[in-house]
Amino acid sequence: MVRKHNHYSAEFRAEAVRLAETSGKSVRGIAMDLGMSNESLRRWIAQARERPPGTPLAADERAELEELRRRVKTLETEREILRKAAAFFAQETERTR
Repeated sequence: MVRKHNHYSAEFRAEAVRLAETSGKSVRGIAMDLGMSNESLRRWIAQARERPPGTPLAADERAELEELRRRVKTLETEREILRKAAAFFAQETERTR
C-alpha cells in the first residue's frame, strides 16, 4: 500500500494545533476529525511549543545558562588536570618497571 503524503498549509497546521490545545479532545480524536495522522499533529504541537528563534531568555533562564557555562568551564578544567595526571602517572609507572 502506497501512502499519500499530504502537504498542509501553515494556517491549517496552526488551526489544528489551536484545536488540540483548546478543545479538550484527545490529539488522536482531533487528528481523526481532520483526516490526518495523529503523529503529524503531535509533531506540530511539539514544534509550536518550542521557543521561536530570536526570542530572548527570561531572567531565570539566563541565570541558569550562566551557571551552566561556569560549571562546564570548571568540569573542562578538571578533566584536563585529570588527563595530565593520568599521563604523568602512566610515565612514572613505566619508569619503575
